[in-house]
Amino acid sequence: MKEDVKKIKIEDYNYSLPEERIAKYPLERRDLSKLLISKRKGFEISTYQNLTDYLPNQSVLVFNETKVIQARLIFPKNETTTIEIFCLEPYNMDIQLAMQAKGQLLYKCLVGGARKWKNTELQINTNSGHSLRATKIDNQQGVFTIQFNWDDDISFAQVLEEAGKTPLPPYLNRKVEKGDRERYQTVFARVSGSVAAPTASLHFSKELLKRLEEKEVETAKLTLHVGAGTFKPVDAEEMDGHEMHAEEFIVNKALLQQLKVSLSKNIITVGTTSMRALESIYWLGVLIIQNKLTEEEVPFIPQWIAYETYTDLPKPEQAIHAILNYLDAKNLDQIPAKTAIIIAPGYAFKFCKGLITNFHQPKSTLLLLVSAMLQDKWKEMYDFALHHDFRFLSYGDGCLILDLME
Repeated sequence: MKEDVKKIKIEDYNYSLPEERIAKYPLERRDLSKLLISKRKGFEISTYQNLTDYLPNQSVLVFNETKVIQARLIFPKNETTTIEIFCLEPYNMDIQLAMQAKGQLLYKCLVGGARKWKNTELQINTNSGHSLRATKIDNQQGVFTIQFNWDDDISFAQVLEEAGKTPLPPYLNRKVEKGDRERYQTVFARVSGSVAAPTASLHFSKELLKRLEEKEVETAKLTLHVGAGTFKPVDAEEMDGHEMHAEEFIVNKALLQQLKVSLSKNIITVGTTSMRALESIYWLGVLIIQNKLTEEEVPFIPQWIAYETYTDLPKPEQAIHAILNYLDAKNLDQIPAKTAIIIAPGYAFKFCKGLITNFHQPKSTLLLLVSAMLQDKWKEMYDFALHHDFRFLSYGDGCLILDLME
């Protein structure tokens, strides 16, 4: 099975996406975005405000409550030149601790105009008058290690909130506007750390969440900090040549306990990020059961772990139990982990039975993830969406995939 997945040709996941179908801006109301419902018998068209009409009984919606940081920092070099620093991830530290840091921090960054930046310290003032300074430390294949220094009475998360700009996806091909700070953020965003939004959740208004509660639709929250690698194109002809980006996620007892009693229900992940995190929890349990975690390092879920040959994989409840025991043994309520897992056709889902997601870029790993649920039907669904005026990508419309439940 692993070799079959490795031989997937990315050209088979290509389609023609006209520029005019890419949503440059969100709709005025979040829950008025169109919703394509995919079941084995065919497709229906509705809107997100009617989502509860299509959810099966005993549905559990899993949301990613990560918060997008204002990751783009524009430093003036002189009166006519600026240097843009895009914050990717902390250097040798988990994201939660980095966001709480005060005074000084090392961060991995992309730098626009790097050739113009000599070995000088850059400085910018935040909206409240704090000073943020940046110094180049290292450069590894275009990824710079930057040392940030600032007044130590505020956290780095607050510094970014005051000094940074919204990291819109590059394919929107427009400048950031004032409204993006609110609209490129979910209404329930809580844990700072992402440089891209969990876009499937952008459609959920406070009114829709209240309607879900009134209909007694159960919800669960997890955190996966979306990295810039989510936009990384697949350049290799076959997936064997593509290195998946790693993203940090948080595993906590409350979610594990909720999962344990929800395994017989219809677990539907809201977004590919939620699915990636949730399925990675299972494989974290596998690594614990197999005694493959080291004490010193943050747990890491490898790219091809799901496609190895196993004689006896644990059941989902056993994986959950193993993580709970691991946390108890260390007297922890939660742990950070990283996942580079690829979910592609051939993947056997452990928790997820459905998916709510946007329409993704051609030849992307996110499209592979969708096709893991739909198989070749993804082509039919995307063709249907294109012919029925659906809007694509981050600010576009979405779909509810229920094919695995019938």
